[in-house]
Amino acid sequence: MGTYEPAVVAVPVLFAVGGLLTVQGAANVQLAVAMGNPMAASTLQLAIGAATFLALAIVVGTVGALTMLPGATPWHLAGGVASALYVTSGILLLPRLGAIATAGLLITGQMVASLLLDGLGLLGVEVRHIGVATLAGLAAVLVGAALIVRAQGGGAALRRAGRERLPWLLLAIVAGACLPVQGAINAQLRLDLQAPFTAAFFSFAVAAGVAGLVLLVRQSVTHVPPPDVAGLGQVPWWGWAGGFAGASYVISVLLLIPVIGAAPTVALTVGGQQVASIVVDRYGLLRLPRRPIGRARLAGVCVLLAGVALLQVIG
Repeated sequence: MGTYEPAVVAVPVLFAVGGLLTVQGAANVQLAVAMGNPMAASTLQLAIGAATFLALAIVVGTVGALTMLPGATPWHLAGGVASALYVTSGILLLPRLGAIATAGLLITGQMVASLLLDGLGLLGVEVRHIGVATLAGLAAVLVGAALIVRAQGGGAALRRAGRERLPWLLLAIVAGACLPVQGAINAQLRLDLQAPFTAAFFSFAVAAGVAGLVLLVRQSVTHVPPPDVAGLGQVPWWGWAGGFAGASYVISVLLLIPVIGAAPTVALTVGGQQVASIVVDRYGLLRLPRRPIGRARLAGVCVLLAGVALLQVIG
């Protein structure tokens, strides 16, 4: 297996992590409903992720690596800002574009950003050759995402938004691009600290801090009611799993982008997320409504997965 072993391990790990992102989204919905405030739910979810990594860093004995932060390159400390921007953008975009259209645009942003990271060697990512096969894999992922959006009625939302809300479309693409950018930045911080759990803890702590600041500013400007903490008692046990799911994504991407590249890493998580979403929709899991799985959507997922496979083979 030799040089191929990391890639072989990466495939099931990242596919599973992508599936956990579906759980994260459903869990965030439960917290948002219970607290009556989506931004507060996101802040809590990020704080849970930070606490998870802090505990792991303590257990493995690397929490002392935090003393090395002053010597790290300044931009290596900013990965958490991308998480906060992604979460906040999702809250703003869902009511304006709808869930399906938003997902399609986020995937577009993720794939384009990951291709640029690989092709240009940005943010410390190793330069990887971008050939015809790479572009074909990217095109297949994007076509698959477009088919999924169209099959679920998201196309009409995108057309309306394209005419009326171009800034929101651009925000969705930028928000999607935040995920691979965050992974690349966190990978550099991991090298600075030589402690992946500690680097992930710091990233989540920054994200929770930024999200909390946005929450406070929003409360002061809009005068919305404060979060209903008492409502958290109604959250199912899996509703608390969003922070752990996000933590799994961050640590996996942090470790594997340097090994297989940004584009294959993102493509695998996107594929896992889509397969999990089909299962959730088909059976109405995680307190989400049942949705029919038509041929058009299945075709879109198959095309997307074909692109994922192509990107993984060439990665």
